[in-house]
Amino acid sequence: MSIKPPFVELDIKKAESGFYEGNSVPIALVSKISMALLVIWALVWPANANGTLGSLNWRILADFNVFYIVIVGFFAFFLLVVAVLPQTGKRVMGTTGKGKEFSNFSWFSMMFGAGLGVGLMVFATAEPLGLWGSNPLVVSGEVEGKTAEALESGFRYTFLHYGFHAWAIYVVTGLSLAYYAYTRDMPLTIRSALTPLFGKYVNGGLGHLVDILGVVATILGVSVTIGFGVSQFIDGVYAITGMEWLMDMGGEAPKPGTVGLIAGLLVIMSMSILSAVSGVGRGVKYLSNLNLVLSLILLLTFVIFGSFMFAMTTYATAFVDYILHFVQLSFGGYGPQSAAEFAAALPEAAKPLASDLSAAQGAWGSYDGFVSGLGSAVTDAQGRITELTAIASPSEAESSELASLTASLPNLQAAAALSPDVLQQTYDAGNDGRQFGWQSGWTTFYWAWWIAFSPFVGLFLARISRGRTVREFIVGCVFAPAMVCFAWMTILGATAIDLELTGGANGTIVGASNTAKLFVTLQQMISGGFLTAITIMCVVLIMTFLVTSADSGILVMNTIMSGGAQETSIKHRIVWGIILTLVIGTLLVAGKTNGGADPMESLKSAMIIGALPFTMVMGLMCVSLIKALYRDGLREKHAAALAAE
Repeated sequence: MSIKPPFVELDIKKAESGFYEGNSVPIALVSKISMALLVIWALVWPANANGTLGSLNWRILADFNVFYIVIVGFFAFFLLVVAVLPQTGKRVMGTTGKGKEFSNFSWFSMMFGAGLGVGLMVFATAEPLGLWGSNPLVVSGEVEGKTAEALESGFRYTFLHYGFHAWAIYVVTGLSLAYYAYTRDMPLTIRSALTPLFGKYVNGGLGHLVDILGVVATILGVSVTIGFGVSQFIDGVYAITGMEWLMDMGGEAPKPGTVGLIAGLLVIMSMSILSAVSGVGRGVKYLSNLNLVLSLILLLTFVIFGSFMFAMTTYATAFVDYILHFVQLSFGGYGPQSAAEFAAALPEAAKPLASDLSAAQGAWGSYDGFVSGLGSAVTDAQGRITELTAIASPSEAESSELASLTASLPNLQAAAALSPDVLQQTYDAGNDGRQFGWQSGWTTFYWAWWIAFSPFVGLFLARISRGRTVREFIVGCVFAPAMVCFAWMTILGATAIDLELTGGANGTIVGASNTAKLFVTLQQMISGGFLTAITIMCVVLIMTFLVTSADSGILVMNTIMSGGAQETSIKHRIVWGIILTLVIGTLLVAGKTNGGADPMESLKSAMIIGALPFTMVMGLMCVSLIKALYRDGLREKHAAALAAE
């Protein structure tokens, strides 16, 4: 019995003339209008945008945190099975007579460049240091943060966030796009990956929706990346020049201010738009080569002047620990702990005081901080009561506050007076709440970021992988770049930790902002003219990474909008560059509204919200690819049987 051939008649209707010539008008208009509305909202009503995005983000995390964790674990094991099975792993993504487009060395070099981007420049030191101080084992009280005992668990989660799971997200999208592009000669666009499931229906509104979700996810994922990168760029400029007008000097440590962030954004995006408009492959190639050379110089600086042996020992032990906990890391998701669940888990002596003990659910503290916080709450309340009582003619609001504090003070005092055993049991009762808060703030944020970034990186991986087998693509695009990320994180991050443990940094690296930690680490390692030269080099490296990331993001958005075309209109590259600049700028401003501590908050919230629909698209991609691989296997067997007859 013959098997029906696969659906390959993808017909994305494009405008034949006018401003949108060569582009899908529905994809272009809906994508641009969505982003324009977001920009107007954040520009005109920044406080409302910041608050609403934060509330919606919290709602999504409460409802979908476990979903994010489990589906990313599924992606990793799905790719493992596809690679291991002989009938799927050996399939070549290409047609007869067409070999590999790039040599193994060039292929790996390009993946190396993709792996060492803005995210690794920002988080190479910030991520290990942050997780050394706060990770699930620290949150549960099993180990104390910022100690030698916390090193192993800190790197376990560093490897989780930048390892096989992260690259599995990219490869699910990349493999889906590459398989249909090179075995069925279909365009490199998101809807192609769903043709085995939906057939001709992807030619209509469903296909438009999928591509729009890809564009929106890409622009938000790229926005977060550029937002972090611009912040580190300004930190570097400040380290070189000392220009305080770029910085917010009001906190414990200087950090980029709104004026500095906007100035840096305009510089970077102007260069990115010029690069995207030029479309000169030679210039992009030179920039990529420069990135690689400068990255190696930075790495060698840490190898020579940093704690290289400590880093390599950490690499080996952390990698083994990561593999041993791989399954638990893949599927151990937490939901929010309700007030009723927390109260039910409390010891009897603490149950009447449940609302006053809710700080035990806080993910960013410790047991000692929880206990001292209870005492501070009593002291603060007593002081405020004294202040309000001394007012001769209190206002209605002050009278109401006095009454509320007077009523709550006995409960606060009773909570602070609980025995150490009861307080420890109370803290233990809040562990599920702390684990959810930590996981949603760290791991789920990363999964959403990588998912939002996956149309961009996935399309890039697909573009360079024609002629590879499915197994070669999965192993090469998951294992190799992840191992490079592990090395980068341990050589830079473990050096920073070692300086804090034994090198006399005395908290200066930990106390710096995330985007400044790299520069503060360098200041602890080296000095003089060499420090200045390396700092300038890092700023140049960050700038070139930012320009190439933004440039590539603009080109990918235009590729999707044009139905997979490799050459896109210059005017649309300019428009998308301006839109990207406005999205980042307005959300950075909105994040600082009403005294917001982190200008990135609105950007991160928007990205997590935008990533959720595309996560579901990626789940459908996996189902679609399973069907395509299975049906293509049957077609080959049928063709072989006919040939034998």
